[in-house]
Amino acid sequence: MTTTDNVSLWDTLDRAPSPRQRAMGRYLTATLVNLVVLNLFVEYGDHVVVASFTVTLFAAALLQALLKLTIAVEHRVAAYFNAKQGGFAKFMRFFTAWLVLFGSKFVILEALAFALGDRLVFGGRFHGIITLIVVVVAMLAVEAALVKIYRRLG
Repeated sequence: MTTTDNVSLWDTLDRAPSPRQRAMGRYLTATLVNLVVLNLFVEYGDHVVVASFTVTLFAAALLQALLKLTIAVEHRVAAYFNAKQGGFAKFMRFFTAWLVLFGSKFVILEALAFALGDRLVFGGRFHGIITLIVVVVAMLAVEAALVKIYRRLG
């Protein structure tokens, strides 16, 4: 038995984290934020219906992965148009960013429907897309607030 076997998780937090540990912390925190926000919408709203906590946990993880993928795609498209000169390239940079960010919500809604079926339902106007957008914006706002608090603690 080595000495690290007797060290708790909380004792290791005093050490500087590796890049992979930082990434895990970021994704875990963001997924837990998604889980809490999604469950608050389920509990206090009428437009999000979920079959179980396990479904919301899976949905939160899937949402996090899809949102990170969306941001990665948006950054690649932005880099492509940022490398070009002129007003049209600048217009296309903003237009495609909007298109990717807005259009991705339809993809996310369909991915959730495909993966979870009727165990997770976003109801309301336009087949639930408005509800999904509100939920995603709430998730991002909570994440941004937590980042701001975290930075102020530093």
